[in-house]
Amino acid sequence: MPKVLPLKPCDHNLQETLDLAEQMIALSLRGDDQREDTGCGILYGVMRDAGFQIRHLAQREMEHHRRRTRRTRG
Repeated sequence: MPKVLPLKPCDHNLQETLDLAEQMIALSLRGDDQREDTGCGILYGVMRDAGFQIRHLAQREMEHHRRRTRRTRG
């Protein structure tokens, strides 16, 4: 079984960023379902798009960190 190392501060921040992006996506979907006008629809659409983009960038960066860690350890 591989040894699990504690997260470095930069990786911890990326995990928090992923968590926030997921919260943004969930709130935007709920808000869009409960909205009363088109202005809110625009707001929640922008929020949803930003959440997906942030999540994608954070996932890509975490994968980059994993590859770099494997190269330096292995």
